[in-house]
Amino acid sequence: MKKIVLLVLLLSLFFSCQKEGKIENVERAFYYWKGNSLGQENHSQIEKLKVKKLYVKLFEVDYSETRGNFPYEKNRPSVYDFKELDSVEVVPTIFIKNGIFQYNDEKSLDKLADNIVFLINKYSSSVDYSGKKEQIFTYNEIQIDCDWTKSTKDRYFYLLKKIKALSQKELSCTLRLYPYKYQDIMGIPPVDKATLMCYNLIKPLSQKDKNSILDIDELKKYLNQKKSYPLHLDIALPTFYWTQLYQNNRFMELINLSTNEVKSFAKNVKPLWYQVEKDTSINYQTYLKLGDQLKCEDVSVSTIQEAISIIKKNVSFDKNTTISLFDLDSSTFKQYSNEEISSFYDAFTK
Repeated sequence: MKKIVLLVLLLSLFFSCQKEGKIENVERAFYYWKGNSLGQENHSQIEKLKVKKLYVKLFEVDYSETRGNFPYEKNRPSVYDFKELDSVEVVPTIFIKNGIFQYNDEKSLDKLADNIVFLINKYSSSVDYSGKKEQIFTYNEIQIDCDWTKSTKDRYFYLLKKIKALSQKELSCTLRLYPYKYQDIMGIPPVDKATLMCYNLIKPLSQKDKNSILDIDELKKYLNQKKSYPLHLDIALPTFYWTQLYQNNRFMELINLSTNEVKSFAKNVKPLWYQVEKDTSINYQTYLKLGDQLKCEDVSVSTIQEAISIIKKNVSFDKNTTISLFDLDSSTFKQYSNEEISSFYDAFTK
């Protein structure tokens, strides 16, 4: 009898450990990084995919000697963007260049925090022709996106604390895999939760034989053992693509072309790489010449599913987790079907 009781206890302990860190509910989300209106197509896709959250970039922050800290690439939404999306939570997202922190002290960071909160509040509403104030979106959370380093963490963390105190909102931040793995070196940001960005692990121009958007071998270097993080973790995955244009072996620009589009006028010469076979104009903006080299970087369905498997195996989660795809764009829905996109979300609970 004692043996049976002991066995039951051991089994109970085993299964409880198995359930620990397992996601039971996924909140579907997208990042929206464009400056133009959401558009009817994106509205339709949000509804079809049952997306419940949008991380909307409002502006970026840089520094210059003449202007000090300044916002740029400002994307002020219109009241029509979210009029039909009452059930979708909007999270204003601000990208901050890491380089600004070498020019700032606590006093100037106090002012920056105040300006960031002011602009978010300003962009969340508009004034119509009659002078009446109209709410564009309400929000309970702010997300800060910054690739901080060991040398800038103290000032960045100070800024986060100020934004939190001034806004009185839930504060989240993006978390790259390096600071996730090396917590003792990079510190833990003073926020309520973080989104682990599982892509862009390689600098785009640094390794010509690897996909800089998502390389599985590179992912495994950071996610190679089960570990926890002292903050609630959400996850972001890539559904975007780009093509690097080289002329005479010199990088020229990034082009919004997929591998399938490139195949129509270029031949595959080695993995990821294509060579232009005829002079080609892209949207009357980019002119490709015979012999130009193109490195196509997109992420297959199987690669994303493999990445999800690695993430689930090595990251400890809370029961309720937000899974975000970067980013909401018409090109995303050319690359993947709705069924495939849904499978990315669903895979986390299986």
